[in-house]
Amino acid sequence: MTARRTAPAVGLTVTALILGLTTACGADDDTAAAEADTVTVTNCGAEVTYQQPLERLFVNDGGMIAISLAAGAADQMVAVSSMARDTDVLRLEYGDVVDELNQVAPDRPTLENIVGAQPQVLYAGYNYGMSESRGITPEILAQHDIAVYQLSEACRQVAGEGTRGTMDPWVALDTDLRNIGTITDNADVGAEAADDVKTRLDALRAAPQPQEKPTVFLFDSGTDTIFSSGSFGGPQGIIDAAGARNATEDVADTWTTVSWERLATSDPDVIAFVDYPGQTVEEKIAVLKHHPASKNLKAVQENRFINFPYAMWVSSPLNIDTAEILRQVLEEHDLAPQSGIEPTLDVTQLQLGGNDWLEY
Repeated sequence: MTARRTAPAVGLTVTALILGLTTACGADDDTAAAEADTVTVTNCGAEVTYQQPLERLFVNDGGMIAISLAAGAADQMVAVSSMARDTDVLRLEYGDVVDELNQVAPDRPTLENIVGAQPQVLYAGYNYGMSESRGITPEILAQHDIAVYQLSEACRQVAGEGTRGTMDPWVALDTDLRNIGTITDNADVGAEAADDVKTRLDALRAAPQPQEKPTVFLFDSGTDTIFSSGSFGGPQGIIDAAGARNATEDVADTWTTVSWERLATSDPDVIAFVDYPGQTVEEKIAVLKHHPASKNLKAVQENRFINFPYAMWVSSPLNIDTAEILRQVLEEHDLAPQSGIEPTLDVTQLQLGGNDWLEY
């Protein structure tokens, strides 16, 4: 995908309560006061209104937890789920506040987990905690007086269908940082976090670019097929910002399956792993070294592998850290010109699957 960053479609409506006038229209005054206690943002193409103050936010998944923390919503996060795999990298970026979060489910939450926490709003997305088959949808949650803010990366292209992604991944992140800040009454903090990502993204884009972009293949996991990420997922924005080409940039989806033939024909310069339970880094490398479609690829033969935590790949403020580190890797191996960009997050402190984050 070659689309560049554009101004995010963030709609914000706050009704001002005009003071100092006394009228006989008591009903009108009550209506104005009620409207003042709500805030409206654009989420997945729809205007969604949230009651204020928002004091109880349930957040699912490491990426959305990172967005919420960056947007200043730590005090409102009454419960989180699916954080266990990302605790170390979240702690590295956000400090001890991560250990104070109330994790009610180490993996995907159930409806009972969510309802039991009594949130005003659930921050999740389809295939990021929500699905019809699991009985967790905005319509079902509304029956429990729980509103939903959907992860912008996971917005569905067609309502009720599985294909996801409606905007550039950097725009999706920018939108969520600003919107989560706004609905939790931390608009300035959310905007500051979004502006920081933009500044660092602009620096990457202004860096000298390779004459021929190296190809990076995102390998989440693989058995009969490969789980990877297309043009609307966080990896697309990361790989593009680093000065490389996403091998699956023509797939108009976020996270999805592709064939082993796609990996073989792309002949990537680097294979990037998602550190994720279910298949260890060692197991992924073993699969690649034995599968007939991949065992003779130069990236496999030369061990050109990188490995990052899950929360650094899915939509989150950590995406910019991933892009900076990936750029550094490309430069160190003469796949991109020197840029002078220094990563700000030292992921070498993390132990991922028993390996360092980079294997060459």
